Amino acid sequence: MTDKANGEVTQGETRGETRDLTHALPENDAVTHGGQESHLYNRDVQAWVRKAANRGIYDIRGMGAKRKVPHFDDLVFLTASASRYPLEGYRERCDTRTVLGARNAKRPLELDTPITIAGMSFGSLSANVKEALGRGASAVGTSTTTGDGGMTDEERRSSKMLVYQCLPSRYGFNPDDLRRADAVEVVIGQGAKPGGGGMLLGQKISERVASMRTLPAGIDQRSASRHPDWTGPDDLTIKIEELREITDWEIPVYVKIGATRVENDVKLAVKAGADVVVVDGMQGGTAATQDVYIEHAGIPTLAAVVQANAALEELDVKGEVQLVVSGGIRTGADVAKAIALGADAVSIGQAVLLALGCNDHVWYKDGKTPVSAVKDYEELGTKPGMCHHMQTGRCPVGITTQDPELEKRVDPEWGAKRVRNYLQVLNMEVATLARACGKSDVHHLEREDLVALTIESAAMAKVPLAGTDWIPGVTGF
Repeated sequence: MTDKANGEVTQGETRGETRDLTHALPENDAVTHGGQESHLYNRDVQAWVRKAANRGIYDIRGMGAKRKVPHFDDLVFLTASASRYPLEGYRERCDTRTVLGARNAKRPLELDTPITIAGMSFGSLSANVKEALGRGASAVGTSTTTGDGGMTDEERRSSKMLVYQCLPSRYGFNPDDLRRADAVEVVIGQGAKPGGGGMLLGQKISERVASMRTLPAGIDQRSASRHPDWTGPDDLTIKIEELREITDWEIPVYVKIGATRVENDVKLAVKAGADVVVVDGMQGGTAATQDVYIEHAGIPTLAAVVQANAALEELDVKGEVQLVVSGGIRTGADVAKAIALGADAVSIGQAVLLALGCNDHVWYKDGKTPVSAVKDYEELGTKPGMCHHMQTGRCPVGITTQDPELEKRVDPEWGAKRVRNYLQVLNMEVATLARACGKSDVHHLEREDLVALTIESAAMAKVPLAGTDWIPGVTGF
């Protein structure tokens, strides 16, 4: 427990808390000047200031940034017409095979799709959900990732290809489990909280979670924001060498960074020996962290992928070191646009949870019968579609919980089918767009296939504004 006087969060105070600013002024009581509400101090800002003054603690929540920022939606493809020849979808093949980690590893990951599942911990998610993710990913020939807190036997058994994370906290990190993994991901930062550590509040620390992390049950856990055994990139080189020696140079080593100073961070990761660099934009999700991190730290994924690709090109390692991008990837169009901007693959977290029923108004008993979850959302003080209460452990649909009864709301077999179906649709959408651009391989998509719909996205993606040859900051208008 922590000291309220110092502005710290206590376990009890965070149960069910949200950043809901509905205590704002009534419409006719807003701060006005000539009938106009203040932009800087609008009713939502006033409500937040009063809540902070009243409670003396900051807000904690899950999921990713809710503010609108430039995104892949702001780009469109220039598909084939008279000047380009499209491929026939039912007669001509478009390859989606993706290889990650061939730079140094004896056994790189060979995936059937450029879409992978991001790291989400057992503790944040239930064991049933971790199993469903593994089974669903295996069904479409791709990988899933462990997350903070270690590897569960259910996850290892269900995952054909499993990436094992090495995080700053080292919770649950086990060299024996590392040798059972198909790749290892050194996590330096996460898009939702770059520069900060995660949180797992006491209500989600079951006896099993506690034993895996070698920490007390029922007590809030705060993950470290930096690794304990290095202070700079030279130490990262040493750590990567250690991981290679433990695994006899068999498996790839990824380095994951939160998108901030992307070009320099990618260059340092490559110099340290990474086979794969994972860049996580600010739209990436989290199970629990300070709201101020989620909304005010990091840069959008759209900007990050371009900077990361530029760093790899400058080092002349494109094709040798793979780039995986994550943070707000939802659709096959998002995947295709990320690849066109330089990514080799993407990693998805929040959207996969939505495929499993996150924020849905029902859950399915025994994977068949729909049961209303509306009352459970109301008890959390929210509604379906607006829930970001992962930190409470009271997930109405049984995904982000360690409660034995709530956990039963996700049947692993049912969940695996949902994940498989969702990933299949994304893969088909990527191939469809690639064919429409005349490409026989999704990895042949390129920046020349894109234009932007807004000046901001054109500047970030370094593609022309639609209908012009103008790239803001690159070419003259």
